[in-house]
Amino acid sequence: MISPQQVEEMIKAQMPDAQIQVQDLTGGGDHYQVSVVSSQFAGKGLVQQHQLVYAALKQAMSTEAIHALALKTYTPEAWETTAAL
Repeated sequence: MISPQQVEEMIKAQMPDAQIQVQDLTGGGDHYQVSVVSSQFAGKGLVQQHQLVYAALKQAMSTEAIHALALKTYTPEAWETTAAL
């Protein structure tokens, strides 16, 4: 089991500028929805953005500490547009 705080810290270690929201979907500490806003996503497609987050969580994903992960990734500009809706 991994805590939402640990998920956030793992992403922050690889993406220091990221704004991160982590939600435990089941209460069991292994199914998460994560929203990440980072300038590192600029110029990258959705798959590449998700790969950056997966790379940050590689250890937790490989040991099955995280069983399921729903990702939402945004550049700061895309987040501003989304947040305004």
